[in-house]
Amino acid sequence: MPGSPQLIEKLLASLPTEQASALTRLVELADRRSAAIYLVGGPVRDLLLDLQPGDLDVAVEGDAIDLAAHLAEAADLRLVRHPRFGTATVSGDGAHVDLATARTETYEAAGALPSVRPSTIDDDLHRRDFTINAMALALNGTDAGRLLDPAGGRADLDAGLIRVLHTASFQDDATRILRAARYEARLGFRLEEATHDLLVRDLPFLETISPARVHQEFARTLLEHEPERALMQLANLGALRTLHPSLHFDRELTAAFERLRKIAPRAVPAAYWPLLTWHVAKSATEPVIARLALTRRQADAVRALTELRGRTPRSGARPSETVSLFAAQPTAAVWALAAAGSGAAREQAHAYMARYRNVRPLLRGDDLLALGVPPGKPVGEVLARLRAAKLDGEVRTRTDEERSVRDGLIRNDE
Repeated sequence: MPGSPQLIEKLLASLPTEQASALTRLVELADRRSAAIYLVGGPVRDLLLDLQPGDLDVAVEGDAIDLAAHLAEAADLRLVRHPRFGTATVSGDGAHVDLATARTETYEAAGALPSVRPSTIDDDLHRRDFTINAMALALNGTDAGRLLDPAGGRADLDAGLIRVLHTASFQDDATRILRAARYEARLGFRLEEATHDLLVRDLPFLETISPARVHQEFARTLLEHEPERALMQLANLGALRTLHPSLHFDRELTAAFERLRKIAPRAVPAAYWPLLTWHVAKSATEPVIARLALTRRQADAVRALTELRGRTPRSGARPSETVSLFAAQPTAAVWALAAAGSGAAREQAHAYMARYRNVRPLLRGDDLLALGVPPGKPVGEVLARLRAAKLDGEVRTRTDEERSVRDGLIRNDE
């Protein structure tokens, strides 16, 4: 059945200029090489939902890496090859296109990366996770504009359903469990009944997924506009406690995620990581860090928050005392405490991050040397005392600081 140009016109109109230009150039190159190319997966889904497509995912019936190399050369873009999977990425100057050789996959063991071999677009669509991601838009040739929908994805889009393509889907790749919750939350869809039952049945297969792959999926989830929705769904499904018994998510943390975005939008998503572990017992901190394959910075923030949760700040503490409590802690951990803590802990964490942490004396090291402070360690000590005095309102102006230094030197000389 011949295609219609309407969907392609809609696609090009929805893309930024650089993306549209790269796609147009790609179609020209594919035509010259008689290679059939298709927009696949998420971008097709989003196009049909009238959402802004993200990066372009293109399947090639042929050599995707070779086509990608020609696109990179013709458009003066960067090329990254992934020969094992027959994929390549072309990017630069606002354009980003992922190209993959149309393929079929077999899983030698649950949770293992698949073995792949080149195949047709039909086989390629049948290997995908959910019906709504198993559609393709032909981009060239006589079929240009034709929507390929072998699994009924468009009907599931209309019905707002997340449906797997076959009964062993979650066993082959249990990261699909994590993705299902993410798509539910992002799109406002629900799990199709049989898919829900398969997911719950196959929760134990999450144990076959490596920490690195678990981390990748959580990182994608934490980039969502409202990641707490997907995390709550994972908790309700039992997926979080399957990944580790200490991982919990509840209404309290939902509110904390929302609060974090309000008080510190720039701290997102770095502070989400420690916040995610808010309910994790200290004894389980290291196992959870390992299960989620946290980076060094993320792990440090989680450990710091675990320690901060165990402290009870003194109500009415001076600003300098608050600074001494938080100054050496990772900022992500302190923001997490400000979002999820209560009472004095929340107030002081927020005060430190919002007001106190950047307070510094007006005098600098050279100024102190000119006032007679000995070089080396004494300069640092005086600067620290000046900062504390400024935080507590004991000095306000440069003159106040100079007077404080002189008075301190007179007392020391006596």
